[in-house]
This record gives sequence, C-alpha cells and structure tokens, in this order.
Amino acid sequence: MSNHVYKMIELTGSSSTSIEDAVQRAIGKASDTLHNLNWFEIVDTRGHIEGGKVAHWQVTLKVGMRLDE
Repeated sequence: MSNHVYKMIELTGSSSTSIEDAVQRAIGKASDTLHNLNWFEIVDTRGHIEGGKVAHWQVTLKVGMRLDE
C-alpha cells in the first residue's frame, strides 16, 4: 500500500431539486477541472423559502483529492 498526500477543498453546490442534486452538481463541476477526487463530507446545508415552500437547496462540501505522486 502506498502512502499518499491529500488536499481538501471546499465547494458549494446549489439546486432547486434536492440536496443530493446540489452535491452532484458541485462534484460534477469540480471533476471537470480536478482529478483524483476521492471523498466528500457535507459540512453545511441551507435552503431558500418562497411561498411557504423550499425553493432552493445550497450544500457546502469538503472534498478530498489525492495529489499526484
């Protein structure tokens, strides 16, 4: 087993559909330009209310990626 070094970044994704969609959007966008994404942790969840209903989700994640050897 190799020893690795990881970097953590913080991302915030948003969605009018769901918390899961907000997470998928953040990770999907990050994976367009970053590589070796390995794990994530949800650190904050917020929402926007309109007309007595949830209109928008916003989820902040810590994402870990393995640095190149």
